[in-house]
Amino acid sequence: MNVRTLTVRSADGAELHTEVHGPEGAPAVVLAHGWTCSTAFWAEQIRDLAVDHRVVAYDQRGHGRSPVPADGGYSTTALADDLEAVLAATLGPGERAVIAGHSMGGMTIMAAAARPGFVQHAAAVLLCSTGPSRLTAEATVVPLGPGGLRTRLTGAVLGSKAPLGPVNGISKKVLKYATMGPGSAPGRVEACARIVHACPRPSRYGWSQVLAHLDLEAGVRDLRVPAAVLVGTADRLTPPVHSRAMAEALPHCTGLTELAGMGHMTPVEAPEAVTAQIRELTLTYLGARPTSKEAGV
Repeated sequence: MNVRTLTVRSADGAELHTEVHGPEGAPAVVLAHGWTCSTAFWAEQIRDLAVDHRVVAYDQRGHGRSPVPADGGYSTTALADDLEAVLAATLGPGERAVIAGHSMGGMTIMAAAARPGFVQHAAAVLLCSTGPSRLTAEATVVPLGPGGLRTRLTGAVLGSKAPLGPVNGISKKVLKYATMGPGSAPGRVEACARIVHACPRPSRYGWSQVLAHLDLEAGVRDLRVPAAVLVGTADRLTPPVHSRAMAEALPHCTGLTELAGMGHMTPVEAPEAVTAQIRELTLTYLGARPTSKEAGV
């Protein structure tokens, strides 16, 4: 597979590890991963889509091979700056792409919705397992009814500075409970655990504070490109209440997909469904044709 790597510099000088997979000149897809993840999170989407798309995937600042930012480098403004920088560095003038964001990647899209660089390059978006606000209030990781106590405990759990420790049987059970559906295959739990545990502790904490106070409701309303919304019904971190509200508020929602029994890590838990959503958007808004294999030839 044709792969090119580059380092993109954001507005504040932050370096972003960026990968471009697939053939030059093919329809473009840009992938933005979530909190504590990396480009590795999109492995199955990249493998499938790069056959006939040019797939851009980047490590959010402080994740994967992108350095941990300096103090003050954690904000929704930084997320939007970073996405604009990646789009400018990897797409030609006026070239449009389907942009898919999972969790914090979806929030990145919302944060950038009104930015000129985003408007220039976004043909359509996929908001996958994400939400614009009230993340700790709506999360169901802590098994209590909604209310102030659950919100405070959720904030304490997700905002902990404690190290995650090694990937072992106990840590995989904890991660599966918090982030994945009950039927998740062991191999997929293992893959997610290794990605999450590799996230540097300062970055995990820094971004947790941004997410705890997130308010991107205006970004949802500003997102005027066609937008598909996808969520797992067993998502404890960004439950379907967020996706349903976004589907109602988006100026051009193309549809809401709820995946029965899936948790928060939908690109890993249900890779075929997520990839199919991206392919549908590229076909509709970029004119990308399916391969002979997908067409059943």
